[in-house]
Amino acid sequence: MTAQPLSATHSDGDLVRRCQGGDRESFRQLYRRHQHKVRSTLYQLCGPSELDDRVQEVFLRAWKGLPRLKQPDTFATWLYRICWNVATDGRRALARWRDRDRQLRSVTEISSGDRATQDLHYRDLVQRGLARLSIELRSVIVLHDLEDLPQKQVAEILDIPVGTVKSRLFKARSTLRQFFETEGVQL
Repeated sequence: MTAQPLSATHSDGDLVRRCQGGDRESFRQLYRRHQHKVRSTLYQLCGPSELDDRVQEVFLRAWKGLPRLKQPDTFATWLYRICWNVATDGRRALARWRDRDRQLRSVTEISSGDRATQDLHYRDLVQRGLARLSIELRSVIVLHDLEDLPQKQVAEILDIPVGTVKSRLFKARSTLRQFFETEGVQL
């Protein structure tokens, strides 16, 4: 039997089943499909420190764990769960990043003269706001509000009830709103 060519029309589940059958090209396709979201999620949860290493760690764990994945169609949720675990394992690195970020901000003044500088300022503001949240609140707001995942999927990834997701979203948004207001941003 000859293997069918890979295309963007194959579902994650199809690609996972192919991987479980030994097809490495299918894993490359999964990597290409999900790498940007994994990178974005890890950046929001952990910051830029060791980002490339963390992304590699997520996909290495995924590759090693694929033979044990019993429900191939849940690959994306499972991958986000791995992402969450890698981020959790890196909390100490996050604390170091926060310290360096605070030191850098105390030395650097951002002028809001031109549009590019303003964009940089607002991205920095969001990062500083996220850095003030606990990892529990940050993970919920990153996955739901920034990565656009439904509350039910966030609950599955973080292994918490949907009600907890809702209450953490409320608290995270409220905390961020207060932070932005103290920074002079009108919402």
